[in-house]
Amino acid sequence: MPSLRAAALTDIGRVRRNNEDRFLLDEAVQLFGVADGVGGLPGGAEAAQQTIDEISGGLHALTNGQEPDLVAIVHHANESVLDLGRRISPAMGIGSTLTFGCVRGNSLQIAHVGDSRVYGWRNGELMQISEDHSVENEARLRRARGEVIYYHEANRNALTRCIGQPTPPEVDLITRPLQAGDRYLFCTDGVTRMVGNTELATIVGKSGEPAELLRELIMLAVRRGGPDNATGVLFIVDSV
Repeated sequence: MPSLRAAALTDIGRVRRNNEDRFLLDEAVQLFGVADGVGGLPGGAEAAQQTIDEISGGLHALTNGQEPDLVAIVHHANESVLDLGRRISPAMGIGSTLTFGCVRGNSLQIAHVGDSRVYGWRNGELMQISEDHSVENEARLRRARGEVIYYHEANRNALTRCIGQPTPPEVDLITRPLQAGDRYLFCTDGVTRMVGNTELATIVGKSGEPAELLRELIMLAVRRGGPDNATGVLFIVDSV
């Protein structure tokens, strides 16, 4: 099992009255990730909490050596959040983003739904691993394939997939082989909308403990106005 150092931090920001972000940091099963309650819907905090509870429970339920079926675990979480939404918000439902990874062997297995993100840092370079499931981003991807796509500017940040939707969401699955020195950052859009990739790379790549680096990153997002909750989980691979 790889040797890792990890930390997590969340901040309510300067505008929101509630923190609807949640994080996963469970070194016992080497599980890391974030969930962000969908803005504009009631019950965002409840949706994010239910989401991470279901993911954590699904990973802990595995027997020794059993490989996780991440799609099945995510779809179970989706059904659970959908059921909760029927009880607490029957007219509108509730929803959450979900981006998480679990270490199996010498690889990181990632599952992603929504517009929270995971980044990988290796040899001084930062790469955005996940693709945002937003109207703007999916329109861009479809235009690159030659399709003609229009959308209203007011809807550019609207999610095209989330946890809690009536049909099971398509789950992006990504596997990344781990190397000593790798760093992985999971974060919500309260971070990525305030801190650009160049600054992210500089902070994530600094020497120091994960908790120090995360605090610098989250506090930067807050100092720039903190319009949203800001949450991150960072782990550093010491050896594989």
